[in-house]
Amino acid sequence: MQGCGGIDLQLLGVGGNGHIGFNEPGTAFDRPCHVVKLAEQTRIDNRRFFAAGAVVPESAMTLGLVEIMAAREILLVATGESKAEIVAEWYRRDVTEEIPFTILKRHPQTTMILDEAAASLLPDEVSRQCVV
Repeated sequence: MQGCGGIDLQLLGVGGNGHIGFNEPGTAFDRPCHVVKLAEQTRIDNRRFFAAGAVVPESAMTLGLVEIMAAREILLVATGESKAEIVAEWYRRDVTEEIPFTILKRHPQTTMILDEAAASLLPDEVSRQCVV
């Protein structure tokens, strides 16, 4: 990717367990692009993208956190009540591989856009800065 100029903007969502780009909890921060075994909850959450009765894949190919963090800018969007707890964990916790989403605290150009439901467990002064 660097040979092509790199990634200007990395657009991300966050899973309920804190995964970004299918980098599930426990993924090493220095792991490059790889095939990952998806957590059962991730498979359940993504079932809505498949036809009724279809088999939801057990694995996926994903950019590693190395490539994600190499982007010039990162935009993360989280919506809905189901994301409130992990967004609050991101706020409360230090950077940890157990919540891959926390690595974004180390990126100098990360913007988070949250709806009111996703920001509902954040302190008021923080949620006012993120809610759109």
